[in-house]
Amino acid sequence: MINLTFFGAAQTTTGSMHLVEANGKRVLLDCGLFQGNRKEAFEKNRQMPVDPATIDAVVLSHAHIDHCGNLPTLARHGFRGKVYCTPATRDLCDIMLRDSAYLQMRDLEIVNKKRAAQGKNLFEPLYEQQDVDKILSRFEPEPLKREFDLGSGVSAVFHNAGHILGSALVQLDVRSDGERSRRLLFSGDLGQPDQPILRDYDYPQGADVLLIESTYADRDHPSAEDVKGRLKGFIDEIHQLKSKLVIPAFSVGRTQQVLYYLNRLTEEGRMRPTKVYVDSPLSLKATQIYTKHRECYDEEASDILRQGIDPMKFPGLQFVETVDQSKALNDIPGPMVIIAASGMCEGGRVLHHLQRTVGDPRNIILIVGFQAENTLGRRIVERQSPLRILGDEFELNARVHTINALSAHADRTALMRWFDGVKGNLSRVFAIHGEPEKVAAMTELVKQHGVANAVAPVPGQKFDNV
Repeated sequence: MINLTFFGAAQTTTGSMHLVEANGKRVLLDCGLFQGNRKEAFEKNRQMPVDPATIDAVVLSHAHIDHCGNLPTLARHGFRGKVYCTPATRDLCDIMLRDSAYLQMRDLEIVNKKRAAQGKNLFEPLYEQQDVDKILSRFEPEPLKREFDLGSGVSAVFHNAGHILGSALVQLDVRSDGERSRRLLFSGDLGQPDQPILRDYDYPQGADVLLIESTYADRDHPSAEDVKGRLKGFIDEIHQLKSKLVIPAFSVGRTQQVLYYLNRLTEEGRMRPTKVYVDSPLSLKATQIYTKHRECYDEEASDILRQGIDPMKFPGLQFVETVDQSKALNDIPGPMVIIAASGMCEGGRVLHHLQRTVGDPRNIILIVGFQAENTLGRRIVERQSPLRILGDEFELNARVHTINALSAHADRTALMRWFDGVKGNLSRVFAIHGEPEKVAAMTELVKQHGVANAVAPVPGQKFDNV
């Protein structure tokens, strides 16, 4: 018997958290931060919907902050179990969670300074560095394809999800006396096939229940064949206009993809010498972890390595570490490329670069990933003007372009190719990790592909005996 409760990434794309109850065990699939409207996200993240002390284990799909970012809150409030993930995910969480705690403390200092001046009560941090230390001590790395025991007849296996380094599909098996075992499969975030660097997703068999992401269930991505050509075109333009190309990019996954394509353009002799600044200490650390975990690479990236070429380095590339170095970029004339976090423009150094570039029509803002509702990144994509950035308003005069083919999320065709490969004798499907129109599209697709019992849960909804 399996009971499921959906707390996050239900009718939305952030805050991934799903409770599995089976044979007396309580297991969380992911424990992510909500992102978007700051006040609303702050309240959701602070109000843990389940008592952490009652959770026996967390099985983590990958290291993006909307999937792992609230783990330290568990430790802060009494969680004593293990966090299971792949080795690469453990290494990425080490830097991601420490960075999250640092950014929260820095933002809180600014907020509390204003609240103190207004005579208001001060906010406490969601979690601190010691909470990150506590939760990291409870991580238990497990390789792909090897079953691990969660106790009471519940076990798990990780399979490759092809989304970011270390990302995994989660297979849970529940065995009960006198009953047929039940298998639950959780897609986590499913990667788009033929991404650079990483191997494509696996097709685990035998699932009875499926939790499937729906981020792009209603559309297909453009062909990836044109990505290098478009990047080359943008770089040619900034050379002609002596301007800047600003790329807000997630420190884990998207930054490494962009570097890979720029490496390929350089090696093929198609890109003129260009100053490329990666302005994110976290991106540097993440890229070093990508270099460490080459067991995750696909054949093409492995071939490049065998030729003695680092697929994420090229002449002109510089990683910017200090704040002073970051500020100095504002005084350097174009042409230049600045890749900076955060990917949804909700924090980090990219905000300062946007302040300096959005008003100039010669500049290009290139969006290379999904932008959730109520984020600055979404407002840029929708070309809303003026833009409010760090409390001030700026007219959006820069050109805005998107490359959806760089998305690390599977599109509709890739989602259904994977679904058809794993559906077997599925009896229940839950469409998650998508805005309302996306999960609605996914439930209809699942029904068209042969599984009638498909639903899109709402936050807090519980399903017994699935």
